[in-house]
Amino acid sequence: MAPAIGGALLALAALLSGTAAQAQTAAAASAPAAAAPASGAAASAPVRAPLPPRDQYSAKGADTCLECHDDVTATYSGAAIFKTKHAFRNDARAPFGPGGLQCEACHGPGARHARSKNPDAINSLKSTSSQTPKERSQPCLSCHQAGARIGWHASAHERSNLACSDCHRVHQDHGDPVLAKTSQPDVCFTCHRQKRADFQKTSAHPVRFGLMSCSDCHGVHGPTSNTALLVKPSLNQTCYSCHADKRGPLLWEHQPVTEDCSLCHTAHGSVRQALLTKSPPLLCQQCHSPAGHPSFALTSQSLPGGGAGGSIYLVAGGCTNCHSQVHGSNHPAGAKLMR
Repeated sequence: MAPAIGGALLALAALLSGTAAQAQTAAAASAPAAAAPASGAAASAPVRAPLPPRDQYSAKGADTCLECHDDVTATYSGAAIFKTKHAFRNDARAPFGPGGLQCEACHGPGARHARSKNPDAINSLKSTSSQTPKERSQPCLSCHQAGARIGWHASAHERSNLACSDCHRVHQDHGDPVLAKTSQPDVCFTCHRQKRADFQKTSAHPVRFGLMSCSDCHGVHGPTSNTALLVKPSLNQTCYSCHADKRGPLLWEHQPVTEDCSLCHTAHGSVRQALLTKSPPLLCQQCHSPAGHPSFALTSQSLPGGGAGGSIYLVAGGCTNCHSQVHGSNHPAGAKLMR
C-alpha cells in the first residue's frame, strides 16, 4: 500500500510543476503584447514644436497682436494706436507706414510671445516688465531724437531710472495725457506729490484750473539749465516768459529782483499773497534793518504827524503799504519809495 501512496504523490508533483511552467510561458508571451500599446500611445502623442527664436517677427504683424490685445479699459485700448501719428499709412517714418513693422516696430519681434503668451518674451514697455528702463526707452528714442530729447541722457528723469512709457501713453482713446495741459499735472504728481499739495494753496499758479502745465516752466526731457530742469537757462528768464513787465531794464532796480525771483517768491504755491515766501515786513527785513523805521504791519493804527487830526492810518501789508514798487521803477517818486 505504501508504494501506491508514493506513486500518487509523485504524479501530483508532476502535475503542479507542469501548471507552473504553463503560467510562466503565458506571462512571458503577454508581456510584449502589453508593452506594444504603451509604445504605440507614445508614438501617437504630438511632438511639441520648439519656440521661435527671440528675434523672429510674427507672420501677420498687427493682426497677430490684435487677436489677443483687443480689450479696452480706462488706461488702455489696443485699437487706440490707429488714432495716432504712429499709424499714418503714408508716412514712411511711422511704424504703420510703408515697409513698417507695425506693433513690432516698438515692441520688438513678437513671434515667441505670440506662441508662448509669456509677457517677458517681448518688450511690453511696462514698468513691471523684465526689461530695464533703457531697453524700454530705446524704441522711442530710436525715432524721437530731435529737440529737447537730445538731453534726455543727461536729465534727472533718466538718472532716476524712468522710461518714456512711465509717463507717456500711446494706447489710450483720449490721447496721451501727458501732452494735454489739463491732464499733464496729474501725471507729474504721480511722483511729485508735494507739488500737488503746493498747487492747492491759496496763492498759486493756475495749474489746477488747467491754465498752465508743468512743461510751461520745466523741460522734462532734458535740461537747459542746472536748476530744476527749467525751460530757460535761469530761473529769472523762465519767470520773465510770462512776467515780462518785471524784466526791465528799469532806472531804479531792486537788486534781489534781478538776482533771483525765488529770494522772495516760491514758484509752486504759498499761503501768502503773491506767492511770497514770508509776509512783509519779515520778508523785507531779511535785507533791510527795521531800526528807526516803522516797518511793522499796522491795521487801523495811528502814527503821529499825519493829516488834520494828527494821525495817518495804515492797513495790513507792512512795508508794501508805502513801498509798492518793489520790483523797480522808472519814476523818481518810485525810486524814493523803493529805499
